[in-house]
Amino acid sequence: MLRPWSLEIQLDKKSNKAIYLQIADAVIDAIKTGKLISGNALPGSRQLAALLKVNRNTVVEALDVLIAEGWLISVDRKGTFVTHSLPKFSLISENKKESETIMEEPKSYLTFDDGLPDSRLAPMNDLARAYRELFSRKSRWQIMGYSNELGSLEFRKSIAQMLNFKRGMSISHDQICITRGSQMAMYLASHCILKSGDFVLVENPGYKPAWEAFENAGATLLPVNVESDGLDINQVEKYLQHKNIKAIYVTPHHQFPTTVTLSLKKRLKLIELSNQYHFTIIEDDYDNEFHFGQRPILPISSYSALKNYIYIGTFSKIVAPALRIGYLASSHENIQKIGNHRKIIDVQGDNIMEEAILNLINEGKIKRHLKKTNLVYKNKRDYFESILNQYLQDKITFTKPEGGLAFWIVPNSEVNVLEIFEKLKALGIQIMNPDRFSFDEMIKGFRLGYASLSEKQIEEGIKALAKLL
Repeated sequence: MLRPWSLEIQLDKKSNKAIYLQIADAVIDAIKTGKLISGNALPGSRQLAALLKVNRNTVVEALDVLIAEGWLISVDRKGTFVTHSLPKFSLISENKKESETIMEEPKSYLTFDDGLPDSRLAPMNDLARAYRELFSRKSRWQIMGYSNELGSLEFRKSIAQMLNFKRGMSISHDQICITRGSQMAMYLASHCILKSGDFVLVENPGYKPAWEAFENAGATLLPVNVESDGLDINQVEKYLQHKNIKAIYVTPHHQFPTTVTLSLKKRLKLIELSNQYHFTIIEDDYDNEFHFGQRPILPISSYSALKNYIYIGTFSKIVAPALRIGYLASSHENIQKIGNHRKIIDVQGDNIMEEAILNLINEGKIKRHLKKTNLVYKNKRDYFESILNQYLQDKITFTKPEGGLAFWIVPNSEVNVLEIFEKLKALGIQIMNPDRFSFDEMIKGFRLGYASLSEKQIEEGIKALAKLL
């Protein structure tokens, strides 16, 4: 494990202060002056003793003092780290002016993310080969120039074919715009259909980055509660009776963050309301590919009766989050507006990345990758369920998700979810801050992504959570 701190402790063996206290005070001073920050790992006691030329027991005494006073934490089989719950300190600069230390976000050794895939499974060798082949073509100069603001024509044709055959849609390539990830798609969609003063319905709990995109376009958000079978349609109807709703944003396949699926009855009613009141359904199908049942439920946007829709998908989760490839599908009119706006902020997409991924699609590499990873994630989901039942069976309520890469758990007793978040953070365990998906009042639940964790990490994290519930 990386221990970046270069030790420079000067010990005075003639001093009346005990050696172990001199070591402890030197570490505290390093923390206060910013030489050590939250999450930094210290050398092991043997290594530290050798560096300082003192007895190991002396070092152990110093570390015990620092742990007891809350400066350090000890993590089994991991080592000793600067605690995550440090106060902010002021530094005295050379010219004696005080300036507040900017504390870096502490790095956790175990993270339950919001449902990201395991990047270690990404087909990087295949992608690298696709890149090499692109640059070895005689016509490689063609991919180095400007292209269409909507994205590569062949790539859009491939996406249209996939949406039509796999997701029951009926669209052409000129109804698609390729974006740098789904967040860019959200931004473009917002500025295409929204203006200042418009009202947008959003799920609560829900996906805050999308909310921010809508607000950036000038919209006012109205929250709709999420039930066991998706958003509360009765609440949607009440809003429609009193407000001029421009759009509704939904994640109907595996709702973010609760993972519930919007029922067929509610889907059909939402389509009926959309057509009646002329609002747009913005459908974010962020992890359609990760489904462990018979087959994924078809998108709302696949229903021919629906008149106003914007469908958003992504390749970033299929390949790797760092590779920013998203897309949106909508009417010809909307796509033209989106293309015009896209040219203002980004003349075109990543031609080379689009061509490389298209090669993987045509060769069947993406299909094989998804088949392999879905099996891995399904087994990991089942293991996660077993660990929840083992340590938290009487303390939480949850439903085993049919897809996606996260669980939603709700404590059975009244707890302070933000306090639990902070306590886990102090232990070096990171979970999603409940504020990240709460509209106003804090939602009493936790979204725990499991895909990128080992079985050992899953058990360790759930055991720590069980002690706090």
